[in-house]
Amino acid sequence: MFGSDWKDRLPGFIATGLAVLATSFWTLWSMGEMYYEAWGTSYPGPLAYLIPAAVFLTFTLVVLTWPRFGGWLIIVIGAIFTAWWWRLAAGRGWLSWKWILATAPASSLLIVTGALFLLEGRHRHRVQARGGVSSGGWLRRNARYLFAVGLPLLTAITISIYWLPIVLTRLDDGDRGARLIEGDGVALVWAPEGPGWNWKQPWGGYPSWNQIALYGVVPVGLEAKPGYEDRDATEGDIGVTGLCRYLGKDGLTLMTEPQNIWRMPTADEIVRSLVRDGETAGCTWDGESQSANCTVTPDKETPLWIPDQLPIYYWAANEYGEHEAWYVPYTGGHPMGGPVSHQPKSWGNPRHGYRCVREP
Repeated sequence: MFGSDWKDRLPGFIATGLAVLATSFWTLWSMGEMYYEAWGTSYPGPLAYLIPAAVFLTFTLVVLTWPRFGGWLIIVIGAIFTAWWWRLAAGRGWLSWKWILATAPASSLLIVTGALFLLEGRHRHRVQARGGVSSGGWLRRNARYLFAVGLPLLTAITISIYWLPIVLTRLDDGDRGARLIEGDGVALVWAPEGPGWNWKQPWGGYPSWNQIALYGVVPVGLEAKPGYEDRDATEGDIGVTGLCRYLGKDGLTLMTEPQNIWRMPTADEIVRSLVRDGETAGCTWDGESQSANCTVTPDKETPLWIPDQLPIYYWAANEYGEHEAWYVPYTGGHPMGGPVSHQPKSWGNPRHGYRCVREP
């Protein structure tokens, strides 16, 4: 099948397979994240998610063309990655023999792949020294390149077949005002766009859970709070000094004194209010699992979400221990999206938004 020198060519076949599998994995990640996180937002933002796949594909084509150069490059990258990863782990107190053995396969795979490409480079050099030339037709001579491009392309097509029917039919009625949403066993009015709903900050992201919870602590606002340099806010704080408590009746103005009209929703309330096609998705949550139990899979649609903005998670009022708080994704934790989970209270980024609620 491989010819008389198949044993000499075997390292090249294995190395090619590993490189193509890595490219296909990052294509899967890039395409999935683009559809899940960035679809509908302004360009060129969504294209940034394709960078990992493009980098790996380019690198794979380079290493297939110049295996000795590529092999050494992979080994060097593997060494740098290992040193960086170990240093990061040491700084966070993770580094131990158990941790090293558990994470060794990632570094080892890079080094092994690099070594296999070096063997492939030596094989090609020997063939050229003997005056050998590539045999067979164009298809056979370029099979490795077709494989390197074809499998990632097939991966991209497969992911698109799943996601395109969803994102192309996503509902956006254009209404960014206050909305009454009658969910599964819960009915709440959700704040209009403004300080009570995805209040974007100058740095491009949204307030952290701590900033939302401590808004009313002097000095009132999102600034750093004296006395909280080394500790996080609590669930009790968000119920007293939380930003939503300072929201005026119209939901558009932040007052200097608490109005106690609006509040942060709980994770359970967000889950029960998830929507699909403008109606409740029929979701419930047991308070612990990473996914909700839904009649239909929810989507990033009005009246609950803003389809053309980055937030795909909403912070909930509930805390998860001393340093983390719950958040809920628009999918309700569906396997093709992010889970219902928790993150550090100090985090704030373009994907984590929030929305205040009040009773009807």
